[in-house]
Amino acid sequence: MALLITDECINCDVCEPECPNDAIYMGEEIYEIDPHKCTECVGHFDEPQCVQVCPVACIPLNPQFVESQEKLWDKYRRLTAEKGQVIPQA
Repeated sequence: MALLITDECINCDVCEPECPNDAIYMGEEIYEIDPHKCTECVGHFDEPQCVQVCPVACIPLNPQFVESQEKLWDKYRRLTAEKGQVIPQA
């Protein structure tokens, strides 16, 4: 699943720089997560970094983007290839 930021967000700015996929951006009022770029940090970290640093715990799973681990890995590989990076072997 991708993650999403709820309206409890206080715009503290700590989550955006932690996202290795550049999926977090400032929306009209609060930060938002592009579900097409969010891999829950699969391929980068063991846990989603935005969730780890969020002081108000406003980043749950996005129920509109249910994805298996395999799908998250596929997305990671696609995003890595688009950036022209070398994909580490598992």
